[in-house]
Amino acid sequence: MNDEELPLVIEVGGELDAVPALLLRPDDPTATLVVAHGAGAGKEHPFLAGFCRALAGHGVATLRFDFPYRAAGRRFPDRPPVAIAVWRAVMDAARAGAADGEPVWASGKSFGGRMASMAVAEGMDVAGLVFLGYPLHPPGRPEKSRDEHFPQLAGVPMLFLQGRKDPFAIPNEQLDRLVAGLAPSAVLEWIDGANHSFEIAGAKRPAVEIGAGLAPGVADFLAARGAQTAV
Repeated sequence: MNDEELPLVIEVGGELDAVPALLLRPDDPTATLVVAHGAGAGKEHPFLAGFCRALAGHGVATLRFDFPYRAAGRRFPDRPPVAIAVWRAVMDAARAGAADGEPVWASGKSFGGRMASMAVAEGMDVAGLVFLGYPLHPPGRPEKSRDEHFPQLAGVPMLFLQGRKDPFAIPNEQLDRLVAGLAPSAVLEWIDGANHSFEIAGAKRPAVEIGAGLAPGVADFLAARGAQTAV
């Protein structure tokens, strides 16, 4: 298996700077998953590195990238119009590098996944979405739900991986209701005891291992939905 990560620079266009990315493409991948980071960490974070390298072992190519604010060393995330423009550019690059007929999915940790879903709601073409902890609302403020764009995603295959103790999704029933309204295209998998970083109290593991542990389920979901689409 080819496990070498290839550094890339992806042009965004307009007034936006190019963004750095890492491509990991195993031999004859079954799909490509584009992966965006969360608000507080970039593409090099061990969680994302472990996740993407483990996916390669399951035959899934990944392209992970930094949003402009992260590439420039700023702390405050880009506004949605900027993030969405970057998502579109990176997805275009991913499709250009994929084989004919190879499905290209979008995924992200927290902020990155939310921005992907907003881009899809505005027309970005994807095979589906994978959320690594969706930030449904600010911690402690469930009334500020970030779900207004999901009606535009009806029919899009979606996998939500969420920790039961994630403060961005407490009460859990709020996310249960959202995903139930998107069924059968959307699937929610709760991870008992896990927080927003998928850490579990009393089960100390390095971030790279935590990320890698999510890969088998994601690979299975992509394969199953890909088979349904082929039929």
